Amino acid sequence: MNIRQLLSDKFQAAMLAAGIPEDCGPIVAPAKKAGFGDYQANGAMGAAKRMGTNPRELAAKILEQLDGGEMIEKVEVAGPGFMNIHLNGSWLAGQLAAAEKDERLNIAPVEKPQTIVIDYSHPNLAKEMHVGHLRSTIIGDALARLLEFRGHKVIRQNHMGDWGTQFGMLLAHLSDKLENNDAGAASDQKARVALADLEIFYREAKVRFDEEQGFDDRAREYVVKLQGGDPECLKLWQQFIDISISHSEEIYDKLNVTLQRGDVYGESEYNDDLPVLVKELLDRGIAVEDQGAVVVFLEEMADKEGNPSPMIIRKRGGGYLYSTTDLAAIRYRANQLNADRILYVVDARQSLHLQQAFTASRKAGFLSESVSLEHCAFGTMMGDDGKPFKTRSGGTVKLSALLDEAIERAQKLVADKNPELSADECAQIGRAVGIGAVKYADLSKTRTNDYVFNWDAMLSFEGNTAPYLQYAYTRVRSIFRRAGAEPEELTGEIRLDTAEERALAIRLCQFGEILEQVEKDTFPHALCGYLYDLASGYMAFYEACPVLKEGVSEELRSSRLQLCDLVARTIATGLGLLGIEVLEKM
Repeated sequence: MNIRQLLSDKFQAAMLAAGIPEDCGPIVAPAKKAGFGDYQANGAMGAAKRMGTNPRELAAKILEQLDGGEMIEKVEVAGPGFMNIHLNGSWLAGQLAAAEKDERLNIAPVEKPQTIVIDYSHPNLAKEMHVGHLRSTIIGDALARLLEFRGHKVIRQNHMGDWGTQFGMLLAHLSDKLENNDAGAASDQKARVALADLEIFYREAKVRFDEEQGFDDRAREYVVKLQGGDPECLKLWQQFIDISISHSEEIYDKLNVTLQRGDVYGESEYNDDLPVLVKELLDRGIAVEDQGAVVVFLEEMADKEGNPSPMIIRKRGGGYLYSTTDLAAIRYRANQLNADRILYVVDARQSLHLQQAFTASRKAGFLSESVSLEHCAFGTMMGDDGKPFKTRSGGTVKLSALLDEAIERAQKLVADKNPELSADECAQIGRAVGIGAVKYADLSKTRTNDYVFNWDAMLSFEGNTAPYLQYAYTRVRSIFRRAGAEPEELTGEIRLDTAEERALAIRLCQFGEILEQVEKDTFPHALCGYLYDLASGYMAFYEACPVLKEGVSEELRSSRLQLCDLVARTIATGLGLLGIEVLEKM
């Protein structure tokens, strides 16, 4: 259910019946102030300006044609032509009753599902995941969950760096490690020991490449062998990839994201297509040779002087670049995966690169105009000093270490607040609260903005935080334990007699339109804001509307318990779409 869309359809029909041009929309939005209705339709003013007539008079003509049905109780014209819409209380109660009986909360899947490819997380397999991978992973996974809930076919694509010149250096070093370490151990076990700490392994290989005589030549030989398909070299490379992916899987499991090994589609997958792609672009005149390199000059992205934007797709020495791989990926996703929409959850600093890839792909006809290419850009996670988040010594923070600290801090916080909890209970709650706090602190911010990482703020049980929402859910569920009732046992109609009940009902009914909004604009913070407002609205309802006190009739008690259940289920569903767990006890 989407109240805004239902109202938009009704007012659009009324505007057409009133002789208003079809391209003049009704502009329906929730009312911003109490007393001005539940929603507003503001399209009369724009239409009146277009038609050269009085907006209040035009609004009156629209209302003459409006069929409010059971949904609308009344509409008032206010100010210069605002139309304030009051929803019918009985209709609202009916929508809640339908949601109470439906496991999807009366939110139907989309009528025309799309195939949506989401490119997110993409760590470099030569290194362990660090905080720089956090935002892409969290935001991408929330979007994937939400789009699946909406009914779309979502294909996760973890575009990992598993190819290129650096792997020659790493493979040469791994080869030496396997020869020197524990001759009696199995090859796989020796590789796992050698790669136990990817950061140390990478640094060792880099030092040898920079300083050890002859090692750089051996590394380049390994690149040639790898790209030439040498069986032994490929076996080493596969061991490296398998063990590296295992490190990422541990992070994904701890972070509660849905990425799996089968979602990895690394650069190596496109290796055979790169020379084909470059030749095709050369043959069609879209790419040209320039000083030994192959370049696509994009007039569509020319600078102020009219100089086209250059996009190198093959280096002078014959090597390929990220740009080449990205073009191959777009072509694969559009034509092999049959994507209708392709989302790239990638750092905002890659905007120019992705804009070039998108423009070149369309210029080359790699995808139809109907396929949407979208850069879901995000800002940087900053430290208290206003600079990108680092360790105190200025080093890169490993993601595993950050998550471990989140869990440890949350466990201590929970234990201090609830000393009666067992160690196992503290561990379970601490994990859910700590991981949830890290994810929500990110998702609740407008993704295009930078934000400051602050432990105290994100772990607070007050304000717009995950612990606040998790605790709100727990409090609602505790009412049923005190009542000795289960939600499925509740009977009777839902009543909306008070202003607080009505406000809560409207907020509950807006869940579907919020999900539709996030689907369209890919900004998860809107869902976070909705859940916080819902929890705050519930607190106002609970203070004003007794549920279990003496003197409350059985019918009213059942009605209010049904509202409580809908709040709990909506919070749980919303947090679940963000990848955050709820708890029955905190």
